[in-house]
Amino acid sequence: MQPIWMSLLREVSPRLWSIRSSEQVALAKRAAQITAELQQGVKKPYKDVIDVSWGDAHRGGLKPLTFVRQVIASCLYPSLLNSESLPIDVQQKAQNLLGVCEGGSVGAYTSTCGIPKIVRSVSEFISRRDGGVESLPENIFITSGSQRSLMMVLKLFVQTEGSVRTGVLVPVPSYPYFNMALSMLGGVMVPYYLDEEHGWDVKVDELRRALHAARGHCNPMALYITNPGNPTGHVQNRKSIEDVIQFAAEENLFLLADEVYQDSVHDPESDFISYKKVLFEMGPPYSNSVELASFNSISKGYFGECGLRGGYVEFVNLDPTVMGCANTLFSTDTCAPVLGQITLDILAHPPQPGDPSYPIFSEEIRAMKDTMISNVHRVQEVIGSLPGMSCQPIKGAIFAFPQLHLPPSAVQQAEKAGVNPDVWYSGYLLDEAGLCVGPGCEHGQREGTHHIRLCIATTQENLEEVLTRLSAFHLSFKSRFF
Repeated sequence: MQPIWMSLLREVSPRLWSIRSSEQVALAKRAAQITAELQQGVKKPYKDVIDVSWGDAHRGGLKPLTFVRQVIASCLYPSLLNSESLPIDVQQKAQNLLGVCEGGSVGAYTSTCGIPKIVRSVSEFISRRDGGVESLPENIFITSGSQRSLMMVLKLFVQTEGSVRTGVLVPVPSYPYFNMALSMLGGVMVPYYLDEEHGWDVKVDELRRALHAARGHCNPMALYITNPGNPTGHVQNRKSIEDVIQFAAEENLFLLADEVYQDSVHDPESDFISYKKVLFEMGPPYSNSVELASFNSISKGYFGECGLRGGYVEFVNLDPTVMGCANTLFSTDTCAPVLGQITLDILAHPPQPGDPSYPIFSEEIRAMKDTMISNVHRVQEVIGSLPGMSCQPIKGAIFAFPQLHLPPSAVQQAEKAGVNPDVWYSGYLLDEAGLCVGPGCEHGQREGTHHIRLCIATTQENLEEVLTRLSAFHLSFKSRFF
């Protein structure tokens, strides 16, 4: 008798079948297998697996901020509020936050758009960040993270019925889970290529080329951009942002600005400027017509709280009727985890000079900045010294994305094995050096180029071990194939 799951399998959505399986998942499974072998006593030329494929600072050994964890601990276990070991501002923050939770408990449901007091805090943070540009709480929706926010916004305008599907201009390389979400919803990825030779610049001519090429087979409605860039580490300057906004206005495109790495700028000559700030400083007709959704998260920057799940989207210039639809759409989702919302409130209103917790908080932030700047310099130094590998300047975010200049013999061997050359390289690196990185094909890349991505949000000691293993492997690889 045929198992029933065979008939159920035929009912799975065709969109799921259209999503390419992740090469990173396969590498992660292999990394877990190697770790199990090491624990069973299997001899290898390394004692453990180091995984730098994730954008996860705490996984990389960086410590959570003391104030954040003290407030969260007090909210989870209010009896701690009676402890004299906690600073008074921690107690006050926790008491205030518990006061806006239903029943005084973080275990209670909240409004699907977020706890109103925390939504106002986020609104105040955005206005302060942007030099006084108005931010309205009713335009902000708190979610379980920027990825969830992106998915919900895509649901607003991606058309899945009719002969013409909705297209979204997406940078190459970019954040792979956005592409997966777009495919899952039935949208069409319209790739535009960042200019690697010029520090991964966004070029308007390339945006225009991609848009015109797409109009024959889909209806491009939006432009997705990451600033600072994942995985590229580029940071857009004001002129670049203005050019993108002008292009979006000319072509009537909805702007999706993924700004989750806004606190992670390492280049002293670069600054993060939000798309919203630039949009409003450009004045009419741009400031009152270009539609924008901007995204932020507690998972990145100095907080690095990936597991607590909290983020938000702010809409700008959305038609009131569409905003009504957005309210309806977001009301169908469950509320974001309360601990994530609490952490967003701390991000919006951290300790200030004069507060008891400020000295430790500011020192932890300074130490994290210093670590990231040191890590960037060290990565650029080591990768720049390796033959057959090059890396554009890492100005922001938490990744290095070096290009592998593989010889034809290596490319041919990968093709013979039926895998992408950078997947093939990453597999050898994992097996021979115990180092797990992300293959560039996961993020997209120009045909004929190959990259790897590694997270540099880690301790300096761990990074040194990563670079030692990468260098030794690459030089050995070079002797075999170059």
